Amino acid sequence: MAVIENQIETKLTSAFQPAFLDVENESHKHNVPPGSESHFRVTVVSEEFEGMSLVKRHQKINEVLMDELKGPVHALSIRAKTPEQWEENANLIQPTPDCRGGG
Repeated sequence: MAVIENQIETKLTSAFQPAFLDVENESHKHNVPPGSESHFRVTVVSEEFEGMSLVKRHQKINEVLMDELKGPVHALSIRAKTPEQWEENANLIQPTPDCRGGG
């Protein structure tokens, strides 16, 4: 059951009404127990980001996910784009590499 993943998706949907949202649990790429929900990557495409700097977009997402970041979520990778930026980049989501540390 993906409890944290669902919470993240619900909160981001409510806050940003995204045209596209991808929430990926990348915990399996790290040195954590099976089934962990500690490392996430989110892609949020929203008109809410129009005229907003990249830093401000990340701050807004971090504010929305404050409770998760204080607790179970150890790492959060963010891609925050406007619909126009998303279309310009051909909707590409690059894969992230596996963790090289831990142990």
